[in-house]
Amino acid sequence: MAAMVATMMMVPQALAYAALAGVPPHVGLYASLLPLVGYAMFGSSAALSVGPAAVMSLMTASALSSIAIPGTADYFTGAVILAALAGVFSFLMGLLRLGALANLLSHPVISGFVSGAATLIIIGQLEPMLGIHIDGGTAFEILLDSLEELPELQPLAMGIGLASVAVLLFARLALTPLLRKAGVPAGSAHLLARLTPMLLVLTSIALSYFLEWDRKVDVVGAIPAGLPGFGLPTFEWQLTYPLLLPALMIALLGFVESLSIAYAIALRRGERIDPNAELRGLGAANLMSAVSGGFAVTGSFSRTAVNEEAGAVSPLSGVISAGLMVLVLLFLTGIFQQLPLAVLAATIIVAASGLIDVRGFIHNWRYDRTDGIAMVGTFFGVLLFGVEAGIGIGIGLSFATLIWRTSRPHIAVVGRLPGTEHFRNVLRHTVETQPGLLFLRIDESLFFSNISAVVDRLMSELKRHPDTRDLVLILSSVSRIDGTALERLQEVNSDLEARGIRLHLAEVKGPVLDRLSRSKFLPALSGRVFLSCYIAELALRHEGNKGAGPETA
Repeated sequence: MAAMVATMMMVPQALAYAALAGVPPHVGLYASLLPLVGYAMFGSSAALSVGPAAVMSLMTASALSSIAIPGTADYFTGAVILAALAGVFSFLMGLLRLGALANLLSHPVISGFVSGAATLIIIGQLEPMLGIHIDGGTAFEILLDSLEELPELQPLAMGIGLASVAVLLFARLALTPLLRKAGVPAGSAHLLARLTPMLLVLTSIALSYFLEWDRKVDVVGAIPAGLPGFGLPTFEWQLTYPLLLPALMIALLGFVESLSIAYAIALRRGERIDPNAELRGLGAANLMSAVSGGFAVTGSFSRTAVNEEAGAVSPLSGVISAGLMVLVLLFLTGIFQQLPLAVLAATIIVAASGLIDVRGFIHNWRYDRTDGIAMVGTFFGVLLFGVEAGIGIGIGLSFATLIWRTSRPHIAVVGRLPGTEHFRNVLRHTVETQPGLLFLRIDESLFFSNISAVVDRLMSELKRHPDTRDLVLILSSVSRIDGTALERLQEVNSDLEARGIRLHLAEVKGPVLDRLSRSKFLPALSGRVFLSCYIAELALRHEGNKGAGPETA
């Protein structure tokens, strides 16, 4: 049952996403065949539905537009090569256990990229929605071309498209509550709402046939019946080389998108997801797509949700769905030739609108401004400069955000809570401090990128506390001190010693202390290394500790 429901949803999406990728509609059906089997062989999710997806289709079109013209043999060959390369990259990363690569991009950057790509997808569907011809590449170029072509729009195509969007939005936003009020069980109501795209497609085909819309608007046209020819094209270097980097980006982003979907489903069902198995599963799926003449694929959130709601408990539902797709290719392709392209455009627009994370923009901007800037920057990078540039901007912003945070570590002046052995920030708690003792807690590992900021803060605090005779650095949050940071700490120690101020360390982690013990820093340390802040305070309150030599406590 799950396979039947998922297949009914997959057919219109496969046709729509093939058009988005710039390949003939039947290629979308090919990409919905063997990838399901390939993922079932190696993947770890019981309900993930793999196949054509909006963002992957857009990335495919973006990668191929610079090397071939849509509709040409080179374009189709390039799409197959791109899927094969993405499959090889994914499978190799799975074999090398590189599932942690999913952490290279922060969630706000991924969300900004997906939101930007979804917006670009929606704008790109103005051409079939309005029945006009657009040459633009970026979002603003497409909008400008659309305005220039408005006098040439086809009223019937626009009417069909807008009506289809209205129906799909109604099904998404209001149909489920209405069905539940009518007494339909929640699970059935969700399924019926998600099957609306298929019902819309069948209704549009019937209307197109009886009203002869194919004479007035663009339709899908003839779809070859039968199974695809299996095999890989010749990997010509001049066609393959420009696709290496886009294939790697598709592999990475497809993995991140698919893994997030699989995790969301697994969390609800109490299942375990293996990121490395997911890489191998997606690699096999893309290789299978290439072998069957398809394009790059990944996990689909909408189809996965339907698959789960329909009762899928193992990847076998995907295998059965592939079998059902065989029947569609053998016997049912003729049905879809009367389908107006405006309906497919409406399907893409509504599907893509669900990928725009408006709440994420608001949340990240309020919670962490750097995350918000990274998300907004990636979003506009995609719109202004295209998909590849948007990915590059996103990766750059991910690392820039990381560098920004680590280069400005939080440093707190702390004191002891009265009647306890606990030390807390003087700005947040009522604490006791001792004359001549300054305790500073550093809440970040010390690297070349942040040690200058740390030293500047130390010196500014010493200016605020001119009577300091003992400075204690609390390193409970420091997991690593690199060579550059160690050199600067040695300089600070010498400078303070010349000023009559002893430098002490407290709560140093074992691995950090081990590394410091192998350096010249501890023997030259003007103060001591204390096990805790409380012990340091007790010891340093006594004047006799001033002449103590370096040791560890």
